[in-house]
Amino acid sequence: MKFELDYIEKLIKLMTDSPLSELSLDDGEKAISLKKEQNTAVSQPAKPKSGTTEQEVLAEIEADMEKIEAQPEKKSADGTPILSPMVGTFYSAPGKDASPFVQVGDIVSKGQVVCIIEAMKLMNEIEAEVSGKVSKILVENGQPVEYGQVLMYVE
Repeated sequence: MKFELDYIEKLIKLMTDSPLSELSLDDGEKAISLKKEQNTAVSQPAKPKSGTTEQEVLAEIEADMEKIEAQPEKKSADGTPILSPMVGTFYSAPGKDASPFVQVGDIVSKGQVVCIIEAMKLMNEIEAEVSGKVSKILVENGQPVEYGQVLMYVE
């Protein structure tokens, strides 16, 4: 399961249009939790369409999530992007004096560690999602990165 920005936006829209007030997804490696906060002094709780049960709403959300996950990966002329799954600091090597995980021109295998993103003092290894040759690295060592930012391309 990929928690890309467009996927999250679609989940938010589904939550907005449904009576659900909370949604949590966990694939074992990544998790996301969405929660609607309601100001009871001003707004009324979301009401389901008449005749709609909670199970029907959940089934509809599940079907929409399957459609989102089935979409093909976005590729560019440079290859398949490896995106930052979080906000943090990009590190190209496991240590200060160590050699980089990958360099432009290196061949990588799916699942191979290509960099580290440090977030809240935790070092998160980022793995290649496809096999191929590293065609571009867009981030410098020690540079802050945003969620969804392209770190490098694999062709």
